[in-house]
Amino acid sequence: MGKITNKKIGVLMGGLSSEREVSLATGNAILKALQEKGYKVVAIDVNRDVAEVIRKSGIEIAFNGLHGKYGEDGAIQGLLEFSGIPYTGSGILASSVGMNKILSKLVFKAHGLLVGPYLVVHAEKREQLSEALSIMSFPLVVKPSSEGSSVGVSLVYRHDELAPAADLAFKYDREILVEKYITGKEVQVGVLGDRALGAIEIVPKNVFYDYEAKYKEGMSEHFFPARVPEEVYQRVLQSGLDAHRALGCKGYSRVDFIIDAAGAPYILEVNTLPGMTATSLLPDIARGTGISFPDLVEEILRLALV
Repeated sequence: MGKITNKKIGVLMGGLSSEREVSLATGNAILKALQEKGYKVVAIDVNRDVAEVIRKSGIEIAFNGLHGKYGEDGAIQGLLEFSGIPYTGSGILASSVGMNKILSKLVFKAHGLLVGPYLVVHAEKREQLSEALSIMSFPLVVKPSSEGSSVGVSLVYRHDELAPAADLAFKYDREILVEKYITGKEVQVGVLGDRALGAIEIVPKNVFYDYEAKYKEGMSEHFFPARVPEEVYQRVLQSGLDAHRALGCKGYSRVDFIIDAAGAPYILEVNTLPGMTATSLLPDIARGTGISFPDLVEEILRLALV
């Protein structure tokens, strides 16, 4: 398929989630790449009036540069489906399940992927927190069930840190996850179309790959390809592709793993709309395989029409 230069493309960015600023960076990078490629493109800053704005804009394809709630969870996908506008990335169901870390873990386990020990705690039943200590030892990771970019995530080393970490996570969700912190290499697999492009290793300057490490330049080191034995590398690539397929993802995704000392890849989550900023990982992986950022953006756009 050649250029879709006769179509008006809208880049959806901003949005209403806690990841608004990251989405604006993603959207502007995508906008610039499409302009460089000669596409007819407009920016759409998504707000509550997005349905009316999209209708008036006359766009024929949507490039979804949103992150987090309403953008990555199936909500905007449903609006675009209803409007008859093709869009980049995964559909309603894969987006919704992928955003919910609890549901996605169940899908991963059902497909034979390695999932670390975890406990789900509901806001109305905070006493469940004590159960975590009966099935897992410190350190623990506490996180909201449906947030991205490590928003609301805490690493907990002591009993007295557990309740404050839960309070923070409950600010973002009615259900939270308490997970066993698995020590190992943070490795993330990029999927484009129906192939695993490669796996990148992240070494954060902070204790774990938190919001600052993800978006502030110089706060993490990236190694591509990931520094693991070849058989481990191939296994994590296959696991990433299996996770993408298990959720029914489309177009592209980034799948996050921790590889333990034995070389076992424990899946953390699938990002159905991975970041596309200057420090983002999928563009890093693509560059490592010879795909420039504008070419990556163009391929993602092409896949929206497949």
